[in-house]
Amino acid sequence: MKVSIITAVFNNVNEIRNAIESVLSQNYPNIEYIIIDGGSTDGTLDIIKSYEEKINHLISESDQGIYDALNKGLQKCTGDIIGFLHSDDIFNNQYVISEIIQTFKINNCDATYGDLVYVAKVDPSIIIRFWKSSNFELKNFKYGWMPAHPTLFLKKEVYNNFGHFNIKYQIAADYDFILRTLASGTLKCIYMPIVVTKMKTGGASNKSLKNIWKKSFEDWTALKENHAGGIYTLIAKNVSKLNQFIKKSPQF
Repeated sequence: MKVSIITAVFNNVNEIRNAIESVLSQNYPNIEYIIIDGGSTDGTLDIIKSYEEKINHLISESDQGIYDALNKGLQKCTGDIIGFLHSDDIFNNQYVISEIIQTFKINNCDATYGDLVYVAKVDPSIIIRFWKSSNFELKNFKYGWMPAHPTLFLKKEVYNNFGHFNIKYQIAADYDFILRTLASGTLKCIYMPIVVTKMKTGGASNKSLKNIWKKSFEDWTALKENHAGGIYTLIAKNVSKLNQFIKKSPQF
């Protein structure tokens, strides 16, 4: 099985090398790596081009935001399985993709996801949040549950059948996509109880009160448009995150 991994980046010269190395260090041999750069001007593109022989597809041009960039990447994918690694993120170890493929093969599933660790930007050894997920149960979407999108890997057919990200959502297009796909109840989804991704804090959705409000509004719109819940769902979704800040000790 071929795996396509997409990284979207814009002016992230300090982190992009770590993301690229994380993909290239995977021990799974059949990986198609796609990088979509938004027209970086800070040296990011120079770093990317230093790995050009190991990158299958590179696009560098202006875009309408991260989800537009990810959609461009999806159009290039030829893999059986598709996942994302954002430019601030790294995989937990070099065996992650192998474990994901094994999960697909054993379970003949449409989707698999795992756990996510948020680490400090200045020191990745410091754990800020631990998003411990759980087994897939359709009813839990009504209570604000969702898998961590950076850990989600899907068969290419899912994108063929459900479409790509709706870029009218600038922050919550991943939530809208998950509601359209996983919450439809038509896909077989398997939880892997392993840390898939380490994400550095400081993402777009939480970097300001304005963005937090905007994300909540977009979440609410996505819930209504997908007939996936109401105000209780939105409240529960945000309250459930508090548990992620409790001291955890995931195994790396």
